[in-house]
Amino acid sequence: MSDINANGEMTRTGEAGFGDYVALLKPRVMSLVVFTALVGLLVAPVPMHPFLTFTCVLFIALGAGASGALNMWWDADIDRVMRRTRNRPIPAGLVEPGEALGLGLALSGIAVVMLALAANVAAGLLLAFTIFFYVVIYSMWLKRSTPQNIVIGGAAGAFPPMLGWVCATGSVSVEAVLMFMLIFMWTPPHFWALALFMNNDYKDAGVPMLTVTHGKRVTRNHILIYTIALVPFALAAGFTSIGGPIYLLVSAVLNAGFLYGAWKIWRRDEVQAEADHYATEKAVFKFSLLYLFLHFSAFLLEAALKSFGLGGW
Repeated sequence: MSDINANGEMTRTGEAGFGDYVALLKPRVMSLVVFTALVGLLVAPVPMHPFLTFTCVLFIALGAGASGALNMWWDADIDRVMRRTRNRPIPAGLVEPGEALGLGLALSGIAVVMLALAANVAAGLLLAFTIFFYVVIYSMWLKRSTPQNIVIGGAAGAFPPMLGWVCATGSVSVEAVLMFMLIFMWTPPHFWALALFMNNDYKDAGVPMLTVTHGKRVTRNHILIYTIALVPFALAAGFTSIGGPIYLLVSAVLNAGFLYGAWKIWRRDEVQAEADHYATEKAVFKFSLLYLFLHFSAFLLEAALKSFGLGGW
């Protein structure tokens, strides 16, 4: 059920359902974490039993969900202000903040301990650090204090493929680092494209996104610069054990498309953007999602071909 509050805003009433607790775990973000972690695990040089693979990915997913619940607990005040988050379980009044905190802490402990037991201690420690980084370093510190929030904080979303790799191998290698850097360098232009057309939300919530602190012109410049900086890391992965000619071809096409989109964003001004309701920025944001998905799909394809004695270098 829904009610209209004193500010004319739609609010939900009633008891929380199972779906509301699932929403606390940020399932959309979790799906990306699961996919990239699974790829990191499957392309590693040490094969794992399918059941063990499933178990590791499950606990990595639980860790991601725990991070999401803790983030929603901490950011409840911001979520009430922003249009795209005001219907989340806590601001909607369906879940108490304390419930979200308890769920997040419980799942964090379960995920870290069980991943360490299922895979290795290094994987458990890396998952613990990833949760800590997202909740404490990004959510509690960077997000509200610096326009570099999404740059540094992007590391939290870049750890999953490295986590998968460490589950299989127990160590970090250049391949794991390049998968990390691919996501790390992709994150700023991805989110800044979103911030260009969601700027009022961040401004109203007091979040110092680059569009708020330095303006949209500076943000457009940064999108182009970071996209250019992303390309070498994406292509370099193609020359490692997880790459190959198919990956390089896919990466070259995707990077050309992303660069073209970043250039289109860079050359526009706000008059043009507002005239077409930020159509270009929205299109680049959507393409950036496809960009990441297809890169990791290409890693997976190369690994599958190599298992049949094909692909690779």
